[in-house]
Amino acid sequence: MIKKVLIANRGEIALRIVRACNELGIKTLAVYSEADVQSLHVQLADEAICIGPAVSNQSYLKSDRIIAAAEIADVDAIHPGYGFLAENAEFAEQCADCKIKFIGPSTDAIINFGDKAKARDMAVKAKVPVIPGSDGVIDNEKEALKVAKEIGFPVIIKAVAGGGGKGMRTAHNAVAFAKEFNSARNEAEKAFGNGAVYLEKFLEAPRHIEIQVLGDQFGNVIHLGERDCSVQRRHQKLIEEAPSPFISDETRKKMGRDAVKLAKSVNYEGAGTIEFLVDSKQNYYFIEMNTRIQVEHGVTEEVTGVDLVKEQLLIASGQKLSYEQKDIKFIRHAIECRVCAEDPARNFAPCPGEISLYYPPGGHGVRIDSHVYGGYTIPPHYDSMISKVITFGRNRELALDRMDRALKEYLIRGINTNISFSRAIIKDPTFRSGSATTKYIEEFMKRAPKNLYT
Repeated sequence: MIKKVLIANRGEIALRIVRACNELGIKTLAVYSEADVQSLHVQLADEAICIGPAVSNQSYLKSDRIIAAAEIADVDAIHPGYGFLAENAEFAEQCADCKIKFIGPSTDAIINFGDKAKARDMAVKAKVPVIPGSDGVIDNEKEALKVAKEIGFPVIIKAVAGGGGKGMRTAHNAVAFAKEFNSARNEAEKAFGNGAVYLEKFLEAPRHIEIQVLGDQFGNVIHLGERDCSVQRRHQKLIEEAPSPFISDETRKKMGRDAVKLAKSVNYEGAGTIEFLVDSKQNYYFIEMNTRIQVEHGVTEEVTGVDLVKEQLLIASGQKLSYEQKDIKFIRHAIECRVCAEDPARNFAPCPGEISLYYPPGGHGVRIDSHVYGGYTIPPHYDSMISKVITFGRNRELALDRMDRALKEYLIRGINTNISFSRAIIKDPTFRSGSATTKYIEEFMKRAPKNLYT
């Protein structure tokens, strides 16, 4: 069993890992930047080491400093959380070279799924449905236009190393294609140091559905159902729920089987998420796999009763999965809203600063994952998410009613947040009907009075 874990992350996910380790009797080492000395995970971990200045490329992205801290503190394993180095194959390899367990899949899995073109090829080989598109990377603009015409407009141009909506452009016709193709390549080069792109057919207003999987070192893989992540702004998820109010039981079973099939085809180890787009007729298509724990993992935990972070730690310790597929039951409905320090009145601009008053909601069916508190100063250097509100109940209506109540209770003073915006969505009839697609936020903001959420 792993005895000591370095947590190579910050914020709510770092605190989440500390708590899981505490329950398993595993010692924890927090590494932190100078800006995060106040963070709860630093205060609650057994040990803490500062690894650099506030900016992430001098701290949380400095693998050599993290490895040095691991060696100084004599840890057995490193948990990367999500973001930063969580899907960095070179970092995973460095851990292996230093005889430190990287809590995640193999280096090959990270590399192959990190390249979206390779991931697509693996899905094809596993006979998992994919969106019609190019056969791998296309470097030549003329050739790309030819392929786009064969696929049929609109098409989406995607960076192979993409994430968070960067390096992604949609072309609705041949005239616009050249501009969007080059914009995607340039943005990808700046964001990831890799300007390679590929093409896919653009689905109009699909649903974004992801399947949670777990695999151990013995070839066992299970899925834990789906999460509906269709409510997005600028390709960033805002609200997630499980089960999806849209897909049928038959589609759910098929997607789950295909997700397991794909994970097994690469001997996947640890927690991972296989993402699909689903059209109005419930045809689904693989788009990517995230080889890490997801921000929204708590939704699945509340629906299934499975502690995903503990499972990661047990799998990394060499244990078999605690569950078989037949053990996974979907016992209730859960929904998550991400609370971000941003100002809806200024186009959701980040809003760092000191929290003068903090009162989180509670009561039956409410879970808060957060690292902040009254008097905490939100630094300007990182993602603006400061909390996740998860509510659950025996059905979707109850989970939604509890979310409305929880957001109404949530009191944060000193900074602006998107709480009022999220509550306006929760109360919106279109969202409550279960018909929201990836176009929902765009449509909502056009028709909803601004004073509803500012």
